[in-house]
Amino acid sequence: MSSSQREAHASPAATTAPQTSRRWAMLALGTAAQTAACAFLYGMPYLIPSLRGAEGLTLAQAGVMVACPTVGLLLALYAWGAATDRYGERWVLAGGLGAATVALGAALLVHGLVWLGVLFAVAGAAGASVSAASGRVVLGWFPPRQRGLAMGVRQTSTPLGMLVAAVAMPPIAAAHGLHGAVLFVGVLSGVMAVLTALFVVDPPRPPAVGAADGGEKPPSPYRGATLWRIHGASALMVWPQFTVGAFGLVYLTDVRHWPAVAAGQLMACGQALAAVCRIGAGRWSDAVGSRLKPMRWLAAAVGVLGAGLAVAGDSAAGVTLLVVLCGLSASTNGLSFTSVAELAGSRWAGRALAVQNTGQNLTASLCPPVVGALITAAGFGPAFAVAAVCAFTSIAALPRG
Repeated sequence: MSSSQREAHASPAATTAPQTSRRWAMLALGTAAQTAACAFLYGMPYLIPSLRGAEGLTLAQAGVMVACPTVGLLLALYAWGAATDRYGERWVLAGGLGAATVALGAALLVHGLVWLGVLFAVAGAAGASVSAASGRVVLGWFPPRQRGLAMGVRQTSTPLGMLVAAVAMPPIAAAHGLHGAVLFVGVLSGVMAVLTALFVVDPPRPPAVGAADGGEKPPSPYRGATLWRIHGASALMVWPQFTVGAFGLVYLTDVRHWPAVAAGQLMACGQALAAVCRIGAGRWSDAVGSRLKPMRWLAAAVGVLGAGLAVAGDSAAGVTLLVVLCGLSASTNGLSFTSVAELAGSRWAGRALAVQNTGQNLTASLCPPVVGALITAAGFGPAFAVAAVCAFTSIAALPRG
């Protein structure tokens, strides 16, 4: 077993006296912080009508505005990860959420594509702090036998944040305009900044080892290919997840001829299933003592479902396959994050989680336009087939050890 693996399995959270209530409190705070950040980062599409009406933007310009928070997040992720490794989780969480609140507050005072885009990008960059620090604080407080479940719960924050945005932002924007919706997510961010500053407790860490201590600095976990292979496999698994998430409703309305409202309700059921699958996959990994074995089995299931959906066409079976695929395609997310943090060790976990987030968000940004073009040119069958190929390829990318 490598030194980073020994460090992960002999963490203070696993060896000190149990602090069950504190662990679960940290999990609740980390999940809530990530949910608040996701409500803004991934809730912007629900503001497209307000952006077009209040700011006079074209659809293309509104699309650029929607992408601004994600661009900011991608540019800032690694820096926040390094800050978390050096300074701890509490103040990175509170500082990032506080800065996002300030940026969103400033967005209430400006108009136009340029200034709103800049401030939304700054808010996205500030909110990126949560992606690195909230996962790290959760993993730091839970012993190995519970980390899969804990991270599975924490990873439900993405669908929960999207759910909050879907339920709250359109009616708020309809009643109070664009500024009302931006104020809503700004208040969410501000409340979580205060709560994390007051109540988050950094998990215990082993003493720093360096030249002054007569020892060596912890070696980079990126000397070998293991972490890179996990990053690559998890990025590949994002492709089927976003293929279904972005175009499942279009498949139901265009191919199956469902009403848009009914199609949206079914896709909401698929997102609820995704949250359940993330928790179940984490619990499974704790039970078998491995993160990568469940990832292989789940990736194989996603590949089979994607292949089935590719040949289902407009048959009734396609609807069932779509919902199940929506749930299972999101199930490996928490497993990959847990595995990366454990292998990186406490001194590198923040940066490793930032790299993990960067790869997944890049894939999430590329998938919709590429799949949209493929569907336009060749139909849904080839698009779902590509998703299946990505899932099967991720199995080969995962390390065996």
